[in-house]
Amino acid sequence: MVLVSYFSTLLPVCIVASTLTASSTYWETFTCLDVTQCMLNRSILQVALKNIDFNLPSCLLQTLILGVKASIWSGKHLQMTLLSTEESQEDEHSSVFYQLLLEILRFSASTFSALLKFTDISNKELMNNVEIFTIEVLNLTKDSISEAKKIQSFGSEILKATHTVIDVVVKLCKVRSELINWEACDEKQSRFDKPIHVVHAINITKYTIEKLSQIGVLAANDGGSLVNILSISWKGVVSLLQIGGGHLTEVDIANIVVSLLVLIAEPLKCAAEVWSSSLNETISVTEAKRIFVPVKFYLINAVKICSLYPHQTYTVYREIAHCILTITSFWILANNENLLKNASAVIAELLEETTLDLVLSLLISDKLKLEQKLEVMEWLFVNEDSHSGLDCPTLAACNFTLVNKIFLSSCEDISRSRVLMLGRVVLFINFLKYSLKLDEDVKVAITQKLNWFLDVLVEEDVYSCMLVLQLPSLSGSGKTAELVWQPMFTLLLQAFKTFMIVISSSTAWSELQSFLLENFFHPHFLCWEIVMQCWCFVLQYAETQMANNIISKLCSLLKLLGSSDSVFLPHSSFRKLTRSFCLLLTCCEKSVVEEVFMSIVGDRRSHLSQILCLALFIEGFSLDLLSDEFRKTSIQTIISDYFDFIDNFNEASLTACSSSLFGIPVFILSASLQSSLQSIKERLPEIDARAIKFLVSISSNYKSTVDKEIKDHSLRLFGEILVIISYLEHLYKSNDIEQAIIQIENIFITEPPVLLYKCKPHLAQFLTGLVHMEFSESDDGDAKSRAAWELFHLILTERHWAFTHLALTAFGYFAAHTTCCQLWRFLPPDAALSYDIISGTETTKERFYAELREFLNKQNALLTVAPSPEQLELLRREGLMLKQMIHNISVNAERRDGCENMEIDDKNQLNSMEVDDMNQTNKKRKLPAGISKGVELLKNGLKIIGDGLSEWQLNQFETNELHVKYSAQFSRLEDAITHFEELAGSGEVCLSPIQSNLRG
Repeated sequence: MVLVSYFSTLLPVCIVASTLTASSTYWETFTCLDVTQCMLNRSILQVALKNIDFNLPSCLLQTLILGVKASIWSGKHLQMTLLSTEESQEDEHSSVFYQLLLEILRFSASTFSALLKFTDISNKELMNNVEIFTIEVLNLTKDSISEAKKIQSFGSEILKATHTVIDVVVKLCKVRSELINWEACDEKQSRFDKPIHVVHAINITKYTIEKLSQIGVLAANDGGSLVNILSISWKGVVSLLQIGGGHLTEVDIANIVVSLLVLIAEPLKCAAEVWSSSLNETISVTEAKRIFVPVKFYLINAVKICSLYPHQTYTVYREIAHCILTITSFWILANNENLLKNASAVIAELLEETTLDLVLSLLISDKLKLEQKLEVMEWLFVNEDSHSGLDCPTLAACNFTLVNKIFLSSCEDISRSRVLMLGRVVLFINFLKYSLKLDEDVKVAITQKLNWFLDVLVEEDVYSCMLVLQLPSLSGSGKTAELVWQPMFTLLLQAFKTFMIVISSSTAWSELQSFLLENFFHPHFLCWEIVMQCWCFVLQYAETQMANNIISKLCSLLKLLGSSDSVFLPHSSFRKLTRSFCLLLTCCEKSVVEEVFMSIVGDRRSHLSQILCLALFIEGFSLDLLSDEFRKTSIQTIISDYFDFIDNFNEASLTACSSSLFGIPVFILSASLQSSLQSIKERLPEIDARAIKFLVSISSNYKSTVDKEIKDHSLRLFGEILVIISYLEHLYKSNDIEQAIIQIENIFITEPPVLLYKCKPHLAQFLTGLVHMEFSESDDGDAKSRAAWELFHLILTERHWAFTHLALTAFGYFAAHTTCCQLWRFLPPDAALSYDIISGTETTKERFYAELREFLNKQNALLTVAPSPEQLELLRREGLMLKQMIHNISVNAERRDGCENMEIDDKNQLNSMEVDDMNQTNKKRKLPAGISKGVELLKNGLKIIGDGLSEWQLNQFETNELHVKYSAQFSRLEDAITHFEELAGSGEVCLSPIQSNLRG
């Protein structure tokens, strides 16, 4: 100890250099952990530390050598000291060593600080030693951080010292970089051709970046106690990558980015493991932020690095895409759990935009080629038909156990995973939402992906979640921003509108126009709704001339497609166009609507005007869109035409008329009441008891005639007059209503059900109006009461889900408003919802009441934030049937295209056909009577099959792929038989020219 004290106090400054050299040699031979020798070395360091600022220029090399030897020695003996402490608990020895370790770290920090003032970096030997010194000190720093937890008494001091070392090393790299004119340096020049000072600056920066990234990973894996080290290390990595421009290409940027991606996924993975196994209470906002704030920190650093070096990070774009989709999918699945609502909100607040920025760092970079950007887009929004990468039947069954499988899979394995499908959808919505950040090329690429997006929405899992799922979203900006929960579909529409505004003046606008035109008649209602909302947005905010041109062209097309055959076919092109047209008119000024209405309807005297008027009201055109005066005139015309028709109606006129438009004033009034009830309400009292007399007359004609065409006309008018009466409270209180109810009951009870299916929805609506009547509650009752009971019995026994819904709606309204006490009289013993759902054979009224109560509760219930699995599964089954329908339409369209594109080999034969042969297109021959009889048998069989499928579906709880296949085949069979019936309905067949020639 005396020797140590003497050395530390009497060492002359003049011999510092030689002493440092000797100390370095001595340190190299010092291999044992002797307390006295540790103290001696500590004293040597203290002396060197006191004189380092004054003597550095003259003894720099010796100081660096001493630092290198000390760092290497300490690194080797750190583990030995920890092991010896665990085995023998030699506190004095370990304490001395840890003090020595602190002195080495402080000496190293001081040496780096002194080097900041040393600007002469032309000496190659000195610069090489600075580089070696930097490497060894950072190695020791990393090891010290790694073991700091095990050093209880000195751990915090060691961490402070390492923090200082990291800080000063980063400063040194920056100072070295400032001494270089990087603009004058050639990035492509090899290492050997660059000046010494440039190579030196690049080397120490490269070494420091690599070590700091390793330290950053080490600090991240510690569990949160090394926050300061974590922060300074990654901030140091980013700040050093910003200097030197492209001269730091030797740094493994891709590996650093991948390390950050792993750190991003780790908290999510841990949360998924814990929450999936033991989630029994709501996760608090504080707990959620503890998990996701570090994730945002890693994301921000990854975004900065990717933005600085897009070429290097492009090599790992699949890993980046996988990370982004994992975060988004994690968010969606967390959002589907009530106990994780806070976690979902925190993810939206902290990670949503930053996650998108990570991929945008590549897509908006001007250093990447367009082909590279498109490749990233393709990987994110893959055009694959298969989404069965994981063992998961439906998204309704997705939970955090499934998310665990995602974290265990590579990006290659998971690229087409079903669970990532929703993640892709939400990511695409975010692309639209934040499209202001995109450059022109990416905007065009996104626009070209819109058809892909609609195709994905058709997927049953996406369809179900799109309708019921609610997501948290930031509303407003800055300090006024708040988190609100919105339906996923609403967020999608808002994102679409934002995107349209952003690209309105870009080259992507023409692509969007093409997309909107191509999908104007999209067969899937959800996709159609999206497209039409976009059209409405265009009309609302486009220039007046552009909006008027769109409406004018659609109006002309509507007139071209209008026909008496298509007006009653809901899926005809004419009706689809009218449906879209009516929606677009709601976005126009009243003057434009009136002009269009006059252009389409005209004076309502021509057949085309009547067809167009009927189609508009059927598809929901509201008279409220017209000005007051114009609306009054239109209502007066509708009612006047209705009275003119029913006043002049008789059996002879019905028999003489063969047009399907016979009675169109009745159809128009019925449709206008359903679309514009409030506008016509004050004129309802004018519609008097003649409506009931007309109903009775139509019923009599239907019963008395055997002509199929007259029966069809009568039945159609019968249904529409039922709808008209349902709106007229005063008619239910008239004396004539009893005869009407008896007549209605007579038709529905005696006629074959297959003929009356189209009228049963109208009957359900008519029955709701019975609340305005009084009924006998005795056992025998009067004729009116018995008829009413039978009609309710009729609709409540229907087992098809659509009729069941209509029946429950009608009976629920009646039960809530009627004065009748004995409602059981209106219930049949075999009501559809009375059947036991398992066996399907036993019935109880208690079950019916339970189902009715549940139905009414659902009708009045508010949407919940998280849908139930049962709700998702039901919507999924519906989506599956819609998907099959779209597939069938696509297949049929391809077949039609194939037929239209068939080439005739012998064109000369076709050109030589005579004119009279071509006129044989209209040649007709009578069909054999057996065909009509066969069609009737087919229709009866079709009804039996349909009832069986309805019963099967009613008794299903889980998805049954076999049922879906049967339903799809049944739909095709139904279309075929309907078409065959139309052909056979006229009792004759038209022969084509080729058929006539063959038969001739």
